[in-house]
Amino acid sequence: MGDISRDSDVIELEGPPQFDFGERVVSRYKVRNDGTYPGKDVGEVLVNKGDVGYVTSVGTFLQQFYIYAVEFVASGHRVGMRAREIVSLDKLPPHVVEALGDKAALLAHIKE
Repeated sequence: MGDISRDSDVIELEGPPQFDFGERVVSRYKVRNDGTYPGKDVGEVLVNKGDVGYVTSVGTFLQQFYIYAVEFVASGHRVGMRAREIVSLDKLPPHVVEALGDKAALLAHIKE
């Protein structure tokens, strides 16, 4: 692992995790293998932006960040994600639900 840097002064571990076990989340970014995912080439896409998954465990990284193991059902990949890389589909803020209007009900049916 080449250049690991602390890209934030925020210590997430001072508060509770943002996501819970079993929570439905969606990826905000395309994620490529950095060499830590076995059986895949470095640079190979593991998760696409918009892929839906479920939080399967919560760990820590660099004694600063929570890392969420997310099982992406469609691809079968379990990938470690930072909070900034995923968004909950189960706990949307009220202003987002309001902005979605009738479309908010459709989110309940998204599984993968």
